Amino acid sequence: MAGESIKDMSSKFSKLEKFEGHDFRRWKKKMHFLLTTLKVVYVQTTPMPAMPEASEEETLEQQRRRLKWENDDYICRGHILNGMCDALFDVYQNAESARDLWDSLDTKYMAEDASSKKFLVSNFNSYKISNNRPIMDQFNELQHILGQFEQHNMHMDESIVVSSIIDKLPQLWKDFKHTLKHKRRK
Repeated sequence: MAGESIKDMSSKFSKLEKFEGHDFRRWKKKMHFLLTTLKVVYVQTTPMPAMPEASEEETLEQQRRRLKWENDDYICRGHILNGMCDALFDVYQNAESARDLWDSLDTKYMAEDASSKKFLVSNFNSYKISNNRPIMDQFNELQHILGQFEQHNMHMDESIVVSSIIDKLPQLWKDFKHTLKHKRRK
Protein backbone atom coordinates (compact mmCIF):
# COMPACT_ATOMS: atom_id res chain seq x y z
CA MET A 1 0.00 0.00 0.00
CA ALA A 2 2.73 2.49 0.98
CA GLY A 3 4.74 1.44 -2.08
CA GLU A 4 1.78 2.27 -4.29
CA SER A 5 1.38 5.76 -2.84
CA ILE A 6 5.09 6.51 -3.38
CA LYS A 7 4.77 5.15 -6.91
CA ASP A 8 1.70 7.37 -7.49
CA MET A 9 3.57 10.36 -6.04
CA SER A 10 6.55 9.72 -8.33
CA SER A 11 4.32 9.46 -11.39
CA LYS A 12 2.46 12.65 -10.45
CA PHE A 13 5.79 14.38 -9.88
CA SER A 14 6.16 14.92 -13.60
CA LYS A 15 3.02 17.08 -13.43
CA LEU A 16 4.70 19.54 -11.04
CA GLU A 17 5.97 22.70 -12.68
CA LYS A 18 9.64 22.61 -13.57
CA PHE A 19 11.88 25.16 -11.88
CA GLU A 20 12.90 27.68 -14.52
CA GLY A 21 14.84 30.12 -12.38
CA HIS A 22 12.01 32.08 -10.77
CA ASP A 23 9.61 31.55 -7.87
CA PHE A 24 12.31 29.56 -6.10
CA ARG A 25 10.61 29.69 -2.70
CA ARG A 26 7.43 28.07 -4.04
CA TRP A 27 9.35 25.41 -5.98
CA LYS A 28 11.60 24.73 -2.98
CA LYS A 29 8.58 24.09 -0.73
CA LYS A 30 6.98 21.77 -3.26
CA MET A 31 10.25 19.91 -3.79
CA HIS A 32 10.84 19.59 -0.06
CA PHE A 33 7.36 18.11 0.33
CA LEU A 34 8.04 15.58 -2.43
CA LEU A 35 11.41 14.58 -0.98
CA THR A 36 9.86 14.26 2.48
CA THR A 37 7.13 12.05 1.07
CA LEU A 38 9.77 9.87 -0.57
CA LYS A 39 11.67 9.79 2.76
CA VAL A 40 14.93 10.93 1.20
CA VAL A 41 15.06 14.57 2.31
CA TYR A 42 17.29 13.68 5.27
CA VAL A 43 20.34 13.33 2.98
CA GLN A 44 20.40 17.12 2.61
CA THR A 45 21.18 17.54 6.29
CA THR A 46 22.73 14.22 7.32
CA PRO A 47 26.31 13.48 6.28
CA MET A 48 27.09 10.19 4.62
CA PRO A 49 27.95 7.54 7.22
CA ALA A 50 31.72 7.43 7.55
CA MET A 51 33.73 4.47 6.35
CA PRO A 52 35.70 2.76 9.10
CA GLU A 53 39.42 3.41 9.27
CA ALA A 54 41.74 1.06 7.38
CA SER A 55 42.43 -1.08 10.44
CA GLU A 56 38.71 -1.77 11.02
CA GLU A 57 36.37 -3.70 8.81
CA GLU A 58 33.00 -2.33 7.91
CA THR A 59 30.23 -4.23 9.66
CA LEU A 60 27.23 -5.40 7.71
CA GLU A 61 25.05 -2.83 9.51
CA GLN A 62 27.45 0.02 8.69
CA GLN A 63 27.55 -1.10 5.07
CA ARG A 64 23.73 -1.20 4.89
CA ARG A 65 23.45 2.31 6.36
CA ARG A 66 26.06 3.68 3.97
CA LEU A 67 24.47 2.01 0.92
CA LYS A 68 21.00 3.19 1.94
CA TRP A 69 22.30 6.75 2.33
CA GLU A 70 24.05 6.59 -1.08
CA ASN A 71 20.88 5.26 -2.73
CA ASP A 72 18.68 7.88 -1.04
CA ASP A 73 21.13 10.61 -2.04
CA TYR A 74 20.97 9.41 -5.64
CA ILE A 75 17.14 9.42 -5.58
CA CYS A 76 17.02 12.84 -3.90
CA ARG A 77 19.50 14.40 -6.33
CA GLY A 78 17.68 12.81 -9.28
CA HIS A 79 14.32 14.19 -8.20
CA ILE A 80 15.72 17.67 -7.66
CA LEU A 81 17.36 17.61 -11.09
CA ASN A 82 14.19 16.20 -12.66
CA GLY A 83 12.28 19.13 -11.17
CA MET A 84 14.32 21.62 -13.20
CA CYS A 85 14.00 22.87 -16.73
CA ASP A 86 16.56 21.43 -19.17
CA ALA A 87 18.79 24.51 -19.12
CA LEU A 88 19.14 24.41 -15.31
CA PHE A 89 19.52 20.62 -15.36
CA ASP A 90 22.53 21.05 -17.64
CA VAL A 91 24.07 23.58 -15.24
CA TYR A 92 23.57 21.55 -12.05
CA GLN A 93 23.78 17.92 -13.21
CA ASN A 94 27.35 17.44 -12.00
CA ALA A 95 26.65 18.20 -8.34
CA GLU A 96 28.24 15.44 -6.27
CA SER A 97 25.45 15.10 -3.75
CA ALA A 98 21.90 16.21 -3.12
CA ARG A 99 23.18 18.45 -0.33
CA ASP A 100 25.69 20.18 -2.64
CA LEU A 101 22.98 20.62 -5.26
CA TRP A 102 20.44 22.00 -2.77
CA ASP A 103 23.01 24.34 -1.18
CA SER A 104 24.11 25.76 -4.53
CA LEU A 105 20.50 26.35 -5.59
CA ASP A 106 19.74 27.95 -2.25
CA THR A 107 22.78 30.21 -2.43
CA LYS A 108 22.05 31.41 -5.95
CA TYR A 109 18.28 31.79 -5.87
CA MET A 110 17.85 33.06 -2.32
CA ALA A 111 20.31 35.87 -3.17
CA GLU A 112 18.17 36.67 -6.20
CA ASP A 113 15.17 36.47 -3.89
CA ALA A 114 16.61 39.33 -1.83
CA SER A 115 16.73 41.50 -4.94
CA SER A 116 13.18 40.44 -5.82
CA LYS A 117 12.11 41.67 -2.36
CA LYS A 118 13.52 45.07 -3.21
CA PHE A 119 11.67 44.93 -6.51
CA LEU A 120 8.40 44.09 -4.70
CA VAL A 121 8.81 46.99 -2.29
CA SER A 122 9.56 49.30 -5.20
CA ASN A 123 6.48 48.03 -7.08
CA PHE A 124 4.27 48.62 -4.07
CA ASN A 125 5.70 52.07 -3.32
CA SER A 126 5.45 53.31 -6.89
CA TYR A 127 2.00 51.86 -7.62
CA LYS A 128 -0.55 54.59 -8.42
CA ILE A 129 -4.26 54.04 -8.79
CA SER A 130 -5.66 55.76 -11.86
CA ASN A 131 -9.14 56.78 -12.93
CA ASN A 132 -8.70 55.08 -16.31
CA ARG A 133 -9.20 51.53 -15.04
CA PRO A 134 -11.74 49.85 -12.77
CA ILE A 135 -10.81 50.43 -9.13
CA MET A 136 -11.36 46.79 -8.14
CA ASP A 137 -8.91 45.57 -10.81
CA GLN A 138 -6.29 47.90 -9.41
CA PHE A 139 -7.10 46.94 -5.83
CA ASN A 140 -6.69 43.27 -6.79
CA GLU A 141 -3.27 44.08 -8.29
CA LEU A 142 -2.25 45.69 -5.01
CA GLN A 143 -3.52 42.68 -3.09
CA HIS A 144 -1.44 40.44 -5.37
CA ILE A 145 1.68 42.50 -4.61
CA LEU A 146 0.91 42.31 -0.88
CA GLY A 147 0.35 38.55 -1.22
CA GLN A 148 3.86 38.27 -2.65
CA PHE A 149 5.10 40.13 0.43
CA GLU A 150 3.62 37.34 2.56
CA GLN A 151 5.19 34.69 0.32
CA HIS A 152 8.58 36.25 1.02
CA ASN A 153 7.85 36.52 4.76
CA MET A 154 7.79 40.30 4.53
CA HIS A 155 5.29 41.69 6.97
CA MET A 156 4.00 45.24 7.02
CA ASP A 157 1.87 46.76 9.75
CA GLU A 158 -1.79 46.88 8.69
CA SER A 159 -2.11 50.60 9.40
CA ILE A 160 0.87 51.32 7.11
CA VAL A 161 -0.68 49.19 4.34
CA VAL A 162 -4.05 50.93 4.66
CA SER A 163 -2.50 54.39 4.77
CA SER A 164 -0.29 53.60 1.77
CA ILE A 165 -3.26 52.36 -0.28
CA ILE A 166 -5.26 55.47 0.61
CA ASP A 167 -2.31 57.62 -0.54
CA LYS A 168 -2.33 55.79 -3.87
CA LEU A 169 -5.86 56.95 -4.68
CA PRO A 170 -6.08 59.54 -7.50
CA GLN A 171 -6.28 63.27 -6.80
CA LEU A 172 -9.98 63.29 -7.78
CA TRP A 173 -10.65 61.20 -4.67
CA LYS A 174 -9.20 63.92 -2.42
CA ASP A 175 -12.30 64.28 -0.21
CA PHE A 176 -12.74 60.53 0.12
CA LYS A 177 -9.04 60.13 1.00
CA HIS A 178 -9.41 62.79 3.68
CA THR A 179 -12.48 61.03 5.12
CA LEU A 180 -10.73 57.66 5.18
CA LYS A 181 -7.58 59.01 6.81
CA HIS A 182 -9.38 60.85 9.57
CA LYS A 183 -12.11 58.33 10.28
CA ARG A 184 -11.73 56.78 13.71
CA ARG A 185 -12.49 53.17 14.44
CA LYS A 186 -15.32 52.57 16.87
